[in-house]
Amino acid sequence: MVGIGGGEPKNFENICSHPALNIVETQDGLNNVCKDVAVSRRLDPRTRLRESFMNSREEAVAMVNATPKRRSVWLTAIFSAVAAIVLAVAFSQRTLTAPMPDTVDMADMTWVEVRSAVEHGYTAAIVPSGGIEQNGPHMVLGKHDYIVRRAADRIAHELGRTLVTPVVSFVPQGSYEPPSENLLFPGTIGVPEPVFAQVLEGIARSLKLAGFKTIFFIGDHGGSQASQAAVAAKLKDEWIGQGIAVLHVADYYADEAQINYLREKGETAATIGVHAGMIDTSELLAVHPDGVDLSRLATIPLNSETTGHSGDPKHASTAYGSALLDIRINAAVRQIRAALAGPKVSN
Repeated sequence: MVGIGGGEPKNFENICSHPALNIVETQDGLNNVCKDVAVSRRLDPRTRLRESFMNSREEAVAMVNATPKRRSVWLTAIFSAVAAIVLAVAFSQRTLTAPMPDTVDMADMTWVEVRSAVEHGYTAAIVPSGGIEQNGPHMVLGKHDYIVRRAADRIAHELGRTLVTPVVSFVPQGSYEPPSENLLFPGTIGVPEPVFAQVLEGIARSLKLAGFKTIFFIGDHGGSQASQAAVAAKLKDEWIGQGIAVLHVADYYADEAQINYLREKGETAATIGVHAGMIDTSELLAVHPDGVDLSRLATIPLNSETTGHSGDPKHASTAYGSALLDIRINAAVRQIRAALAGPKVSN
């Protein structure tokens, strides 16, 4: 075979690596042979391993034989890379965790505990509303708050996997100018119905963001019922198809069963009364007896101004209160369970 640039080549690899191949034509298909040699070298694993080893060794030798300044640059780069990895691992964001709380009251929980509860299936929430209003001369202004807070906690435990928001204390109480209903009495704090409705809606939307799937409005005050029903209906329609249920628990406030119970005990409409009467007074005696002072009823003069209560609260008792609360709580639980068992939560 004819050599290139003088001399006889030892093998095809020498020929193929000769720079002259890039500028001259060879005979007998030498170019094709060179292509075959190149392909063979690429496919030979031993060749690839040998070349990889040689490259790595050459890089290592280059770093060892480098000048001190260049070695310093290499070492700085290596340590910087290692430090970056260590810092990334050390300061990477980690999810906070918390054990399941031993309470259903959200106000007594941290946000981490609420998230943990939701993740464990506590996706139902009760939104209780009470009221700050006059309750005669014998009961404190926060009667509704005390009663509905206790009732909501019991309902939550009865249902299971249910949390309770703080009580909404400020509810509709009548008009301002001229004042009407409970606003005729000092100490009553009322808000317009649209404001109360917006508060309920905001609470429900917040609960939805937190992952709650079922929301119950429970009101201890008569003036709250219409707004609760309206907001529940609005959100139910808006969130249809999203797996979110909103229910106005009207059966909690219905008092027919309670009145029947007291009538069976010998009480009459005159002794039972309506506002701040036997039912309210008995229930508060059961949950917050310090908020009741029946002795003040005995000191009311004959020609007294309007007291704000009705009926004869002196007939109230703790035993009545416990039984009356049971009636309301059981009615609420039945309505909720029936609604959840049906195809769609209704108002």
